[in-house]
Amino acid sequence: MPAGEDPLMTAAGRTPAPTLELVAARAGVSRATVSRVVNGSTSVSPPIAEAVRRAVQELGYVPNRAARSLVSQQSQAIALVAPEDVNRFFGDLFFAEIVAGIDARLEASDYVLNLMIANHDPSGKTMRYLGGGAVDGAIVVSHHTSDRFLRRITDSLPVVYGGRSSIAGADTYVVDVDNVEGAAVATRRLIETGCRRIATIAGPLTMQSSIDRLAGWRQALDEAGVAAGPVVDGDFTLHGGANAMREILDWREPVDGVFIASDLMASGAVPVLLDRGIRVPEDVRIVGFDDTSAALRSGVELTTVRQPSRAMGWHMADILIGVLSGATDVPHELILPTELVVRDSA
Repeated sequence: MPAGEDPLMTAAGRTPAPTLELVAARAGVSRATVSRVVNGSTSVSPPIAEAVRRAVQELGYVPNRAARSLVSQQSQAIALVAPEDVNRFFGDLFFAEIVAGIDARLEASDYVLNLMIANHDPSGKTMRYLGGGAVDGAIVVSHHTSDRFLRRITDSLPVVYGGRSSIAGADTYVVDVDNVEGAAVATRRLIETGCRRIATIAGPLTMQSSIDRLAGWRQALDEAGVAAGPVVDGDFTLHGGANAMREILDWREPVDGVFIASDLMASGAVPVLLDRGIRVPEDVRIVGFDDTSAALRSGVELTTVRQPSRAMGWHMADILIGVLSGATDVPHELILPTELVVRDSA
């Protein structure tokens, strides 16, 4: 090669599109290593991954998704499946945090996200889509025990569940928080601040998170020998929380504390108390769950249990990408910690 000639120049004087091989040569690694880094695998050591990313940037390498899909039989897409009503999904800030976490992880990969709102899938179109090769794997959130159709996803795809569930098979992966302990901590806070008749507004008992939070509430009451108030289903919605609080206020005996299993329900419940002239926290103390921005919108800033929703989304995506890349050290269950955040309501 003549001195000074650019090895990337063609005979016609044009610079060809950089290839995976050229990136590998620039970084001094194998083609397979470059592929793992480009696809977001965490199995490559940080110094080597950084060398690959630097080579990608210097060469301006852009993966050819269509060509790669033809060769690898992979779509480079994953599905976020939410078996929920559309209004419920877009009305709860918990889901926004989950999606933000997933998106943050996918930014470091070549995968794209497909969102599927699939409430019970009566027509079967969700299953046809997921089984038709349009996505390589799925993340499932907000699932109910009645969503039996979801079990069939694992017949054809790797699946990561956001939250434990009886519908998750042995070969699936789960990211969750300790809902029992989180609810127990919330209820203990009410007890510690002087509450002696404590009610709860629960989520739907077709969801494992609701069952676990109800169990944590009962556990803390039993430990302290404190009388349980009523249990009312608030359906994890704003209006459900408001209606549940009205039902609690109409109960035969007054309560002085309420553990509410989501901040969205709490943001519907607290205004009902205030409208009836009941002061929070002087007359009734409230503790919520989630620590979304809804905790600051009820008229009284909520003491609540923070669950790391964005981190949950990140880890769900990370585990799925690990499975898709062939990693062998991916955990089947990851339980993240919760934290009590003390504000005005308790």
